[in-house]
Amino acid sequence: MFLIPTITGAEPFLYLCTSCGKTVTGSDKKPISKEMTEFETKFRESMRSKVSLLDKVMHYIVKRKGKQLRPMFVFFSAGICGTIQDATYRGASLIELLHTATLVHDDVVDDSNLRRGFFSVNALWKNKIAVLVGDYLLSKGLLLAVKNKDFNLLEIVSEAVREMSEGELLQIEKARKLDIDEAVYYEIIRQKTASLIASCCAVGAASTGANSDAVGTMHQFGQLIGIAFQIKDDLFDYELNNKTGKPSGIDIKESKMTLPLIYALSVADKSEKREIINIIKNHSADANKVKRVLNFVSEKGGINYATLKMNEFKNQALLILNNFPESNYKNSLIALVSYTIERES
Repeated sequence: MFLIPTITGAEPFLYLCTSCGKTVTGSDKKPISKEMTEFETKFRESMRSKVSLLDKVMHYIVKRKGKQLRPMFVFFSAGICGTIQDATYRGASLIELLHTATLVHDDVVDDSNLRRGFFSVNALWKNKIAVLVGDYLLSKGLLLAVKNKDFNLLEIVSEAVREMSEGELLQIEKARKLDIDEAVYYEIIRQKTASLIASCCAVGAASTGANSDAVGTMHQFGQLIGIAFQIKDDLFDYELNNKTGKPSGIDIKESKMTLPLIYALSVADKSEKREIINIIKNHSADANKVKRVLNFVSEKGGINYATLKMNEFKNQALLILNNFPESNYKNSLIALVSYTIERES
């Protein structure tokens, strides 16, 4: 039997048993349920503005926040390394402010009208306002850290933002030539996605006053989980959509080279590789051509290979947690890791 947590805000952890398919309640409430409730209140307060337009946009963003996985990583990491304190709440807020800012800016860059199934800020208030909102969120995060002299937390998160920007630009640079191999792919997702998860875990540890070794260990843990998390996201493109019963193929339509495709191309013969690359470059809007690529990836074992690598990164991360004593925080963090890998959306 394996237990996967379902994230339900301040409610007790609910677990999905993979052997029987039933949802069961854990023996204890989430160790951080009280802290997450407090965090939600503090985070909403940190978003307020005296400018009515800005306050309206902030309210819209807060109402549509996702599963709050990143703050959970912060609090669990803090609990593993020491005692959760005021700096932990500020660290979680800093992460969320800067992360939300990058999402708002990303939607402008990608000309995206939707975010988690809702209209994006730029779709409702246009690009100019969206850019300014992103800037405002960045400034709120910086001021929160500076005013409380949380310079160590600010350094960790600022480093992650730098890496996220470099990862995006590296992906754009490589996508033009479609010459992304497996090593480059890992570097891109390490910077784009894993750097932020790593900063969550490092911030959580640092907020308790943990030593540099513990902070570095949690950073490494978060980086491995972040890589596994992104591989899982990339696999969604090749898995059946619950609504349509078909794989989405969105990454292929956007000419994105992800691990399932990279592996499939690496084991294909030259003529088949040329055919697939030609489709991605010149026919990615053709549904039948995209289906050909999806079938090719499946036939060449790309999905199985990516799943194997995802689990390797997850298992490496879980081994790192052996460095820390047993606790409810540690057990719940392990369950949260399983959720990020087993999730269906």
